[in-house]
Amino acid sequence: MSMQSALALIYPPHCATCEAPVSDRGGICGDCWRDTPFILGLCCDVCGMPLPGEDDETWLCDDCLKWGRPWLRGRAALVYEGRARQLVLRIKHGDRLDLVPAAAGWMMRAAAPLLLPETLLVPVPIHWRRLFRRRYNQAAALSREMARIGGCDHAPRALLRPRPTRVQDGKSAAERFSDLEDAIEPHPRYGAAIEGRPVLLVDDVMTSGATLSACTEACYRAGAGKVDVVTLARVMRGT
Repeated sequence: MSMQSALALIYPPHCATCEAPVSDRGGICGDCWRDTPFILGLCCDVCGMPLPGEDDETWLCDDCLKWGRPWLRGRAALVYEGRARQLVLRIKHGDRLDLVPAAAGWMMRAAAPLLLPETLLVPVPIHWRRLFRRRYNQAAALSREMARIGGCDHAPRALLRPRPTRVQDGKSAAERFSDLEDAIEPHPRYGAAIEGRPVLLVDDVMTSGATLSACTEACYRAGAGKVDVVTLARVMRGT
């Protein structure tokens, strides 16, 4: 018996959002699948927010019309509410890296219209102090698994966050954009990987888009050919 099989007998896999048994680690049970807000139909072509209408149309949400995003196109796998919110927080703060493979698979499906053969996956960076406390960067864990699934090039250290930023929860969009101004830079050594490449920025959640905007601008300073974004979840307006 393999070590993996032995561990499965001792610690059988459970649903990512409840304790029901499932066949694969990181999977979700049928009940939770039905209750998880996947973004499947028409969405904003720039941030991935779900929109009413036919999915063969191209529309922008009010936020993207208002803010004028620096990146080109964007997608998200889930709406940040209910069971999706639980899953994101378990990855981000609960050391549940076993959920990353399933989450990265959903993100790859969402990002499929954005991918080119030469696309470079780049995660949103976190400051070294936060990395020390958390021990991992959830965006880098997601982008690494996405690169593995899709056979894409991956540059986990291409961007650098040289100064810490305050927790963004509860802040207005204007405050978020102000806090992130000049907060992200191309890495002086590893940022060269971006030059001339189409970049897909990867993060766990998009709220205002301030962090992704700062990362996009850093990518263009490093010579990116174009920049798209994908997140595991998108916060809806008013939530």
